Amino acid sequence: MIAKFDSLFAGHVDMDDVGYAGAAVNDRSFSDEHLTTVFDKAEIIATTLDRLGYDTFWMAEHHFQPEGYECIPNLLMLQVHLAHLTKNIKLGCAFNIAPMWHPLRLAEDYATADILTGGRVIFGVGRGYHTREVETFGNPLLDQTANRELFEEQVDIIFKAFNERSFSHHGKYYDIPPQIPYRGYELSEITMVPRPRNLPVECWQPIQGGTQRALDFMAKHGIKGIIGGGVAEGGVMDATMEDYRAALVRAGRPDAQLGEDLSVGFHFFLSETVEKGIKESAKFYEENVKMFGPLRLHRGLSEQQMVDIADPRRAPSAGLPTLDEAVNNGAVLCGPPDRIIEQLNAVAERYPGLDRVGVSHPVGTPQSVILEQLEWFAKEVIPAFKGKVEVTGPSD
Repeated sequence: MIAKFDSLFAGHVDMDDVGYAGAAVNDRSFSDEHLTTVFDKAEIIATTLDRLGYDTFWMAEHHFQPEGYECIPNLLMLQVHLAHLTKNIKLGCAFNIAPMWHPLRLAEDYATADILTGGRVIFGVGRGYHTREVETFGNPLLDQTANRELFEEQVDIIFKAFNERSFSHHGKYYDIPPQIPYRGYELSEITMVPRPRNLPVECWQPIQGGTQRALDFMAKHGIKGIIGGGVAEGGVMDATMEDYRAALVRAGRPDAQLGEDLSVGFHFFLSETVEKGIKESAKFYEENVKMFGPLRLHRGLSEQQMVDIADPRRAPSAGLPTLDEAVNNGAVLCGPPDRIIEQLNAVAERYPGLDRVGVSHPVGTPQSVILEQLEWFAKEVIPAFKGKVEVTGPSD
C-alpha cells in the first residue's frame, strides 16, 4: 500500500528557452552567481516539502556543470544544513556516486551526517553516468566493467565500515589498512570513527539496466531500489519489479512481495485537463530528454536522434519522444487530481509490496511551478492515500 510520498530535485537552476527548439544543452553556461541559486532553491523546496508532510526530499550529487542542470556537488554537507531548516522531512542521497569518493571518506561523512541530523539523512549509492565527472576524478566510467568492479568493492568496504567495529579489506582496488607499523604494533585492522548511530544503515540505489548481477548485489547488502523518476523515463517497469523480487528470493526472502523495498518515481504535472497539462509542461519534459538522452539514460533513442537532439533547428522534427506519449504510457502523471489518484491506485494494486513513490519535475521546470505543483499534489492527491495532510505556515 502506498503510504510514503517523496520528491526528487536533481539540482537545476531556473533557465529560459527550454524545450527541443530551445537553447542547446552544450551552449548553456551560467554565471557563478546564478549557479549558486541552486542552494536557495533547495532550501525553499525542502521547507515546502517539510510543511506539506512529504516523507523524503531526495537530491543528486553532480560536478562540473556550468550548463546548470545538476549543480549540487556535496549532498551530505547540504543535507546537514537543510536539517537545521526543517523539522520532520528526511533527506535522501540520490545518489552519492561512489567512484568519485574514497569509500572510507564517504562512509565517515555519512556517519557524521547521521549523527548530526538525528538519523534524518538516508544513504544512497550510484555508479555515475557522466564521463566528465567520474573520469575527471580519476576513476573509470567508459570502461563499464571496471566501473562495476570498483563500485562493488567500494560498497563492500562501506558496509564493512558501517557494520563492523574493526575490519580489514584487501581487494583489487583497495588495501585497507596497509600492513605498516603503527605506535609499536603491526597494523592489521582499522576502526571507522564515527560509525553511524542508526544501524543497519538504510541504503538506496538507482535501477537502470537491472542486470541479475546488479540486483543480486543489492539484495546481498539489503540495498533498496529506485526506479525512474529522475533521468530515466519514470513510471513502473514491470520486468524490473519482477527481477528485483526474484533477487530478494535468491537472497533468502521467499515471502517478498512485488514492489517490496522499491520506490517508483514519476514526473507529474497537475492541471484541470490532461490536454492543458501537456500544453503547459511539454517544454520541461523535452528539456529533460534533451539533457539526458545523449547520455543514454532515455531508452529508445536512435544514434541519429542523439545527434539531432543537440541541434535546436533539427530536434523539433526529429521524431523525438513526446510528453503525449509519456502520459499515455503512464511514465508521466498528468491531468486532474482524480486521474492521478486512479493511476497510483492501479500501481498499488498491481504491486502490493510497494509503499513509496516519488513525484518530481523535469530539469528546466521553474521553481515557482515546482512549488505550486507540490502544494497542489499534497492537498488533493496525497490525502487519498494517507489521510488529510495538515499544511502549516505560508504557501510560499
